[in-house]
This record gives sequence, structure tokens and C-alpha cells, in this order.
Amino acid sequence: MLLLALDTATPAVTVALHDGRDVVASFRQVDARRHGELLLPAVDQVLGDAGVKLDAVTGIVVGIGPGPYTGLRVGLMTADTFGLALGIPVHGMCTLDGLAYAAGLGEGLREGPFVVATDARRKEVYWATYSDPRTRVSDPAVDRPADIAKQVEGLPAVGAGALLYPDTFPDAREPEHVSAAALAALAAERIAAGAELPAPRPLYLRRPDAQVPKNYKVVTPK
Repeated sequence: MLLLALDTATPAVTVALHDGRDVVASFRQVDARRHGELLLPAVDQVLGDAGVKLDAVTGIVVGIGPGPYTGLRVGLMTADTFGLALGIPVHGMCTLDGLAYAAGLGEGLREGPFVVATDARRKEVYWATYSDPRTRVSDPAVDRPADIAKQVEGLPAVGAGALLYPDTFPDAREPEHVSAAALAALAAERIAAGAELPAPRPLYLRRPDAQVPKNYKVVTPK
């Protein structure tokens, strides 16, 4: 097994290579405006650091969000392209699950329950609750922090969304952004256990910002 994992669902552009036992090489840079510019060079760097060529990869793991449309499509289209070109499977992984797993690798969140919350902009968060770092107990959702305060009251929380809204998430902790290394490690565990991973399709949870104006006037002849 040699999994190439990537995620562009948050401001972090992150790539990792996992051999089924350990992370071989990884890259992460936080820059919300340069996903398309940074991703392919990051893949090249990770493969170079590991001393392997792209054709040695046996599977692709890609973060499916939830996340904003523009960022998500960069990672998903790249993953699909690699999968088609190499003839290898492309597995989706919820980005929030990757953050939860990474939180469990540190101290203090090896057991639950806890919350993962990322920044959804528009004064909202993408969030889900977990019973432990490997087990999500609620579907990913997007809400204003104040609207979910009762649901998450008393729970530790990780992610940029938690750090942004201390009134709702007073016990906010690291990590702030997802890492492809954690995403790959969790995917490798699940594949080895025979679990079926999600399809590589985006979790947008809301309509894109760009929409056709309501009073759009057709000017082409009938």
C-alpha cells in the first residue's frame, strides 16, 4: 500500500504519503488563496522527499470537506485526475474526521466526547461531534456558533472554527487545521480493516456564493 493523501477543504494545503504503516513524507502550508498554485508543487515535494515516482502510488485519499466550493474542487479534481491517469482507486475522507484523528494523536483528547469545528466563513462553522478520535456521532453540519451553543456546551473542541468563537467553544484546542498525514493514517487503518470509504464527492452543505441574479434578463434571440 502506498497512499497519496491531499486536502484543500480548509485554508491549509496539505499532502502526505503513507505506506500502510507510517507516514513517509508530508507537507502543509496555510494559505487560503493559493490552493491551486500550491497543491501540485506540494505533491512533487512529498514524492521527492519519499524518493518515489507518482506511478508507485496505489491509492489516492482526498478530503471531501465540508468546505468552501473553490478550495474543495482543487483537491477533488486533482485526486480524480491522478486516479484516472494511474488507474488506481480514489477514496474520500471527511475532513472533520481527519482533524478528530489528529486531535487524538496529541494529549488530552484520546477519549471523547468532543467537537470538531472549522471556519465556514459568513460567521458560521462546519462542525460534528465525536465519541472518540475515530468515531463521529453526528453528521457534518454548518451553523452559526450561537445556534449550536447548547448542543456543544461543556465539550472540548478542535479546529479553526473553535478557536474563532471562544464564547461557544471556551475549551478550544489544537490542531487548528487538518493534516493529510492524519487523513492518510486514518484511511490506511480503515482500508486495512476492510471498511468502505466514502466516494470522493464534495460535502458543500450549502449553495456556492456565486449565483445567477434573480432578475437576470435574457438578451439572446429566441
